[in-house]
Amino acid sequence: MSNEVQARVVLNRSRRPRLEQGHPWVFRNEIEKLEGEAEPGALVQVFNHRGQFQAVGYWNPASQISVRIVSYKPLERWDTEWFKARFQTCADHRRRFSGSEPSCRLVFGEADFLPGLVVDRYADVLVVQVLTLGMDKARELWLPALIDVFAPRGIYERSDVGVRMLEGLEERIGVLYGECPRYVVIEENGLKVEVDIEGGQKTGYFFDQRENRAAIAPLMTGWGARSGIVVERRETEEGIRDVPVNANGNPVTFPYWDGATVLECFAHTGSFSLHACKYGAKKATCLDISAHAIETAKRNVERNGFSDRVEFVTADAFEYLRQQVKGREERLQRAAGGKADTSKPLVSEGRTWDVVILDPPAFAKTKRAVPSAIRGYKDINLHAMKLVNEGGYLVTASCSYHVRPELFMETLLEAAADAGKILRCIEWRGAGKDHPQLGGVEEGHYLKFGIFEVRTRKAL
Repeated sequence: MSNEVQARVVLNRSRRPRLEQGHPWVFRNEIEKLEGEAEPGALVQVFNHRGQFQAVGYWNPASQISVRIVSYKPLERWDTEWFKARFQTCADHRRRFSGSEPSCRLVFGEADFLPGLVVDRYADVLVVQVLTLGMDKARELWLPALIDVFAPRGIYERSDVGVRMLEGLEERIGVLYGECPRYVVIEENGLKVEVDIEGGQKTGYFFDQRENRAAIAPLMTGWGARSGIVVERRETEEGIRDVPVNANGNPVTFPYWDGATVLECFAHTGSFSLHACKYGAKKATCLDISAHAIETAKRNVERNGFSDRVEFVTADAFEYLRQQVKGREERLQRAAGGKADTSKPLVSEGRTWDVVILDPPAFAKTKRAVPSAIRGYKDINLHAMKLVNEGGYLVTASCSYHVRPELFMETLLEAAADAGKILRCIEWRGAGKDHPQLGGVEEGHYLKFGIFEVRTRKAL
């Protein structure tokens, strides 16, 4: 394939001015004509209907997104030096905003003006995803540039994503350069986390929630008083000290007596449970449907010395939440002397927690899937709200781009109404700073993350 610009794409008069507003995609129905011949994946110049130069991008006539922009100034050809300059800009951004966190997302596709290329750094190993034809054909150009700028021990490809089919590409995985151990231990917010670069989801880990995981810190302490524990000044062997004392007047020796009880659903590697323990949680329940994920989470918990405070559950989150709600409702009925048949055993524990965390995978990967996704989000959030202790917190997220932020918030409010709850928003965030977002590009605003205080309507 030639690396030089081969042809001109002329845009039609009736299109919306998205390109001029910074959107890096040109759709097939926005194109009036192609002047000259261009191989699929090759660079083309883009002009508006008045003949004014707009940008340079790579061409794929088989895709609905026919051109993906790589430069807004004239560009005669791609070469390794061009990619080095782009990667250096990526490195500078991460150095400024990720600083002491060497493991992070280095390249975020369109948001780093490198459409179709994602690069995550796990310690000294890079994992890449190549999503488009143009970037796939340019790998002999960007691969040496990646090695030159970031000097990794190894580079592993995880292009095992279905979106490549839309570009006419097969899935690819394997070592591209150097030494790539399957398991890499990284550090995030002072915690040790094992990443499976071959078998983990996406490239192995989700960096986009790093700042959000740290945001749960204020939720993890301040719960001791609910258990009747107070702090008194007492004479001890070390002198006069503040001593936590239970309702019977006995000193409390458990060091995390003031910590929250936490349920993390869709735990994957257990990252939220790790952060909960780091910030002082009393007990965390780490749940995932995948036995492989739970085994990884167990190793991460043990690696950080939290084994005495974390329990693991391998189960479907939807079913687990429903069963706990059902058990709780039966207990409440029995306590109130209702119609529950007390001769039968309870169907489940009916547990509740101070903090419930929901970090599910994307429920809607297409627009067509949105109605089903909304039902799913409402279901899990409604049941989670019912399991949050009065005045506790729901931590909830959606990474479905097609579920827009306002729709996700609307779904949460509908779930709260049905659950008889009032939500007070404490945090409303998106992806971390190593996942920058282009202005005018809604597709970049995929992650929604909220922390809500949950109160019972009738208790207020």
